[in-house]
Amino acid sequence: AGRRRRHGRGRRRRTSGPRRGSRREPEPRAKVPGLDDVDWDLPPEEPEVVEAPSPKPTPKPARKSTRRPTRKPAPEPEARPEAAPEPEPAPEPEPEPEEEDGFDMGIFELEPEPEPVTVEEPEPEPVAEVEAAPEPEPEPVAEAEEPAPEPEPEPEPEPDSDLPQGPRIPQQWMKETWAPSVETRPERREEFVTSSGHAVAPLYVPSRRDPQLFPRSIGFPGEFPFTRGVHGTMYRGRLWTMRQYAGFATATDTNERFKYLLEQGQTGLSVAFDLPTQIGYDSDAPESLGEVGKVGVPIDSLADMETLLDGIPLDKVSLSMTINSTALILQLMVAAIAKKQGVPVDSLRGTVQNDMLKEFVARNTDRFALDAHLRLTTDLFRYSAGNMPRWNMISVSGYHMREAGCTAVQEVAFTLANGIAYVEKAVEAGLDVDDFAGRISFFFGSHNNVLEEVAKFRAARRMWARIMKDRFGATKPKSQMLRFHTQTCGSTLTAVQPINNVVRVAMQALAGVLGGTQSLHTNSWDEALGLPTQESALLALRTQQIIAHESGAADVVDPLGGSPYVEDLTDQIERDAKVYLAKIDELGGAVEAIRSGWVKGEIEAAAYEAQKRIESGDSVVVGVNRHRMEEEAEPDVLLIDEERERGVVSALQEMRTGRDKGRADAAIAALEIAAAWGDADLPGLILECVEAYCTIGEICRSLETVLGGGEG
Repeated sequence: AGRRRRHGRGRRRRTSGPRRGSRREPEPRAKVPGLDDVDWDLPPEEPEVVEAPSPKPTPKPARKSTRRPTRKPAPEPEARPEAAPEPEPAPEPEPEPEEEDGFDMGIFELEPEPEPVTVEEPEPEPVAEVEAAPEPEPEPVAEAEEPAPEPEPEPEPEPDSDLPQGPRIPQQWMKETWAPSVETRPERREEFVTSSGHAVAPLYVPSRRDPQLFPRSIGFPGEFPFTRGVHGTMYRGRLWTMRQYAGFATATDTNERFKYLLEQGQTGLSVAFDLPTQIGYDSDAPESLGEVGKVGVPIDSLADMETLLDGIPLDKVSLSMTINSTALILQLMVAAIAKKQGVPVDSLRGTVQNDMLKEFVARNTDRFALDAHLRLTTDLFRYSAGNMPRWNMISVSGYHMREAGCTAVQEVAFTLANGIAYVEKAVEAGLDVDDFAGRISFFFGSHNNVLEEVAKFRAARRMWARIMKDRFGATKPKSQMLRFHTQTCGSTLTAVQPINNVVRVAMQALAGVLGGTQSLHTNSWDEALGLPTQESALLALRTQQIIAHESGAADVVDPLGGSPYVEDLTDQIERDAKVYLAKIDELGGAVEAIRSGWVKGEIEAAAYEAQKRIESGDSVVVGVNRHRMEEEAEPDVLLIDEERERGVVSALQEMRTGRDKGRADAAIAALEIAAAWGDADLPGLILECVEAYCTIGEICRSLETVLGGGEG
């Protein structure tokens, strides 16, 4: 009692560091190869974990007995008998960390940090661990009074604690999700450790969440609602696909860039097409003059696609194509190339964007009427489901809407609304949701606010899982997963002090990784000035590789999960996005909301507000409205000369002369006749046109006579 008064109040137990003397033996478990040195099993509840919320008339001897035999010798009279048989190497103890604010470092313990310094005077026995009380409280005289080494009764939780009383959920996840995931996707390393030698567990959780609430609100990786990731092991098993977006000048130039990036460690290809190809014009069309090869690679016919993919093994490399109006034509060109390479079409891996709804609000590369585009989108769904089951038939894109100026919340809402519309169209066409939903992918931008972007990705995953399960009745887990590609945002890059863009790109890429992306493109620092040079493209790729191998961010699943701020921000984004979805439903769905101009108006208003904040200085852009420099060196910029365009046009005209004109004309005529019938097999007829070396412009003109022209 005297010691209690001298300190002013009862000294509280330290709130971090291991409690070694009181640790109960874990239940026996099967050892996981490569992880035997880490104890994933959470020890049972111990009465000493929770301090009493208020003074109690009767002391708890069990707590007295658990004053740890710390690493520094302490004059404790008696140690717990079970502490001695548990000698553990200093680098890898197996503590149960004690909470301070309702969260600890997780069910899967980290290595303990160096024990905090506590001001303790040598004393024959530890002080009581209850809060200071105005009335005197008897203290146990000696720990020898402990009748049993491990008392059985559980302590009452503190009033502000929701200490789980039920089964330990994490062990169930380890057994049912993590272990099978390791079997199919073994971890990249035998052991993950920090630079200080601390073991890194696969997952960390807020340990005092109610076991019934925690799985529903946050869940576990690889399990519904997939807030924490779509795979149990995430990047511990396999890194994201590093897919650099490339395309310029000619098919030959782009092929060389592809091979260079693959040699440097890129793991997937992403094709950028020029504007004439995106809209469906041949390179020699009047509309194409001055645009050939400027923002991507020109593809006029199967001959150009053969050049583009020459030497690229389609059975080993996945291919992503950012193409929308002409998506069906370009995908069928890839299928035709696979046949020529002897690669089974049903084994092809890749993605076609095929998202026309966002084109009508953000990019305006439409060639046909909106309803006609939706028909072609559904035709591509049907063809992919039957012929290319490993191919992602659509990449529902929020990226371009974000580039046009929408907020993070709007990006989630408008993207998921478009996704709902595509699923509805496919179901109306007679497709079973579980037959195609697993091949729907998404595409998001990543901006500079790292934590907001992480929360955005997590909220989108959770929302889509619930939409697919509750709204469409999808039963397969894969049908409920939101798998997405991330690209760092070009709208955030600056033409002044452009080298600063290296830092912006690195932050945005890290946000994508922390948010659990499946593939990633990092912009080059010079893209605010022109097409990336080979050197800047390589630096962009190296940025991903450094994050993957040097940052430690890929060593743990959902490393920010459980952060009070990130979890709250995730919830906020979900709530606000649901308000937008309700409004879109009220307007008649995404198609009608787009047709009415409401979505475009919302994006434009958000862009206007963002620009006003920059111009007023409320939003700081380094080098633009703060920390400006008077003089800057002019960087080298990649420019496409007019000679390249003339070469492309010449090659196109030569191809037309050399092809079988009769076969090409017959294929085009058959397509035009069939397009007038709503149930015609357009993919099969377009494939015949492609293999007859009809041009993209010829195919689009044929469809346009029946389907109608664009609205944008």
